[in-house]
Amino acid sequence: MPMWAGRFSKDIDERVNDFNSSIKFDARMYRHDIKGSIAHATMLGECGIIDKSESEVIIDGLKGILDDIDNGVLEFDPNAEDIHMFVEAELTKRVGDAGKRLHTARSRNDQVALDIRMYLLDEIKEIREITVKLIHTITDMAKEHLETVMPGYTHLQRAQPITFAHHLMAYANMLLRDIGRLDDTYKRMNQMPLGSGALAGTTYNIDRQRVCELLGFDGITQNSLDGVSDRDFCIELASAISILMMHLSRFSEEIILWCSWEFKFVELDDAYATGSSIMPQKKNPDVTELIRGKTARVYGDLNNLLSMMKNLPLAYNKDMQEDKEAIFDAVDTVKLCINTFIPMLSTMTVIKENMRNAAAKGFINATDCADYLVKKGMPFRDAYKITGTLVARCIELGVTLETLPISEYKKLSDSFDEEVYKAISLDTCVMQRKSAGGPAPESVKAQIEYVLRELDK
Repeated sequence: MPMWAGRFSKDIDERVNDFNSSIKFDARMYRHDIKGSIAHATMLGECGIIDKSESEVIIDGLKGILDDIDNGVLEFDPNAEDIHMFVEAELTKRVGDAGKRLHTARSRNDQVALDIRMYLLDEIKEIREITVKLIHTITDMAKEHLETVMPGYTHLQRAQPITFAHHLMAYANMLLRDIGRLDDTYKRMNQMPLGSGALAGTTYNIDRQRVCELLGFDGITQNSLDGVSDRDFCIELASAISILMMHLSRFSEEIILWCSWEFKFVELDDAYATGSSIMPQKKNPDVTELIRGKTARVYGDLNNLLSMMKNLPLAYNKDMQEDKEAIFDAVDTVKLCINTFIPMLSTMTVIKENMRNAAAKGFINATDCADYLVKKGMPFRDAYKITGTLVARCIELGVTLETLPISEYKKLSDSFDEEVYKAISLDTCVMQRKSAGGPAPESVKAQIEYVLRELDK
């Protein structure tokens, strides 16, 4: 029988009962539900709202339920409406009338608001931890490739020479911002809503601050209407996860390109690739392709939450039950993707010679040729035009800037001499870009040190 059955004269239709039930997905919050109930029962006993001995009986009963679920002795009842009703019904079955007193001065509205906050606070810690692990994987790789020259791209066209370490550290910085967003979300989420009641608080002389202290929150929510109807924290977390997934997807897209025969900059370990059912030569980067696809899925979770909340009047509405499946899916998906991405990346083989050969083509040292003239006093726009003319001449002759005879250079400017070949060599182009944030080894080392310092804060 439902806990709210006293108001109704007939049983609920079974189809409505199934439609209404959330036990299938909110059962994962059982630890947080029980922990919150233990804190609530403790406060009720301390405040004299229920007898202290009954409070102790309730707490012992709840601890027994938690142990039995953890040990697999107690299974969730699929017919229960939700995890809250399941725990309360089981408690009453075990301790009798004392269990019926647990819900004093509490509503399921503030109870579920508490549970989902507590659950997601723990999940943020886990997402943060594995994101940090991914950043360490990236910085470890970067240390090994400080002098691995590769082309940098704009518009997917070869643009200027960089190093693989420099490219990797771009993603380390993206992920560092993701950690900042997770930390900000955690801070705003860490407010305790229990005591808001259904929407208007309670007439009992409860001590919300005590419950807040017992549960380790930073503070209590300041308005009871907002306390039960706020799901900003779900939306904010889904947004932070969406941006994180976008970064994983961009990285995945590049790995997909690099694995192709057209690039062949890297090769994935056999454990993180698949074959074709018909083409025996194929080695497909399925992990990275799935991450791209799952990114769209997480975007859908975010849009689900935004659309669900956009027209809800205060306070609680049953629509808000839809928050859990969306945010749980986003959390599960990002953890799955990061935990798969880390070993895939760390076992990936980098084909240095192919990266360097690609950097030697496409005139990606043209800017350095122009800079050579600028350093001799020529205005940049004049140097730019001369270099463009040289590139056109190279294409006409079928050579590169490195192999173009010095006589061709001098036809366009007397400022050129044999030193130009050193100025436009790939190593010079990369090693001389020492400006902060640039690809020179010492600059990338500083970037690595910065990221690691930020992680230690």
